[in-house]
Amino acid sequence: MSRAVEGPSPAFPQAIPQVMAAYKYCEAVTSHQARNFSYGIRLLPGPKRRAMQAVYALARRIDDIGDGGWDDDRKAEQLLATRRLLDELRSRSVDPDDIDPVKVALADSVARFDIPIDAFDELIDGVEMDVRGAEYRTFDELRTYCRCVAGTIGRLSLGVFGSSDPKQADEYADSLGLALQLTNILRDVREDAGNGRTYLPAEDLARFGCQEGFGAAVPSPGADFAGLVSFEARRAQEYFDEGLRLLPMLDRRSRACVAAMAGIYHRLLERIAEDPGGVLRGRVSLPPWEKAYVAVSGLVGGRAS
Repeated sequence: MSRAVEGPSPAFPQAIPQVMAAYKYCEAVTSHQARNFSYGIRLLPGPKRRAMQAVYALARRIDDIGDGGWDDDRKAEQLLATRRLLDELRSRSVDPDDIDPVKVALADSVARFDIPIDAFDELIDGVEMDVRGAEYRTFDELRTYCRCVAGTIGRLSLGVFGSSDPKQADEYADSLGLALQLTNILRDVREDAGNGRTYLPAEDLARFGCQEGFGAAVPSPGADFAGLVSFEARRAQEYFDEGLRLLPMLDRRSRACVAAMAGIYHRLLERIAEDPGGVLRGRVSLPPWEKAYVAVSGLVGGRAS
């Protein structure tokens, strides 16, 4: 299991009010923006919940830079500034009175848990792929991207959760992150197409006659869009099957958190697999009551439904 330091801030022992205010900010970010992850994070005990909210707040900032309305040069500047923030965290040189609450909260979390800060650098690598407008010829290329933008979150989370077998747990977390990201890609395929982005591999598009894209509600003649989505959904399910082997390696509350987050995405994948053409008609989502039900199920049984 991970190193977990309880009690006063090990990073800022004389700055408890500043640290708690920083965590409150990260909690607000998570509550308002983590549409699916917040359900699982709520199941964690206080120190782990606050650390996960700090991790999410920085990950969200990085993601928002990539998706924001700045030009590419400005995005590159902001991503570089975030890499400098990571250097401060690595050198333990953060001031508790820093105006950036995410930096302060993460500095405290890093002092409490074995959070692999370098994983944030990989997340930035993935966002830079988006900024460059990278396209993916093969699934291996897409898998590299998914591991940057999603597998990294799994590894960061494990730094907070701890596990009975860290090396194997990292591999399972990577697979689970890949499953979640593939589900995201399928859910958002029409929205991404409208923004000029295609994440599915060119080799898969060609295999199902979908080279012309799918921004419209009706695929072009001869395109087997349903076959393409079903194929990718089966691939995502295989990664879910692999990644969910992580659950027995976690303590009960961490297992419930992962089961809740994975369970919500798994239900989305099931909806997509049941109606492959539905992602062309609109964004597939779950109502709040169903997300809450999945979260409670995770706490009771520790399994992703």
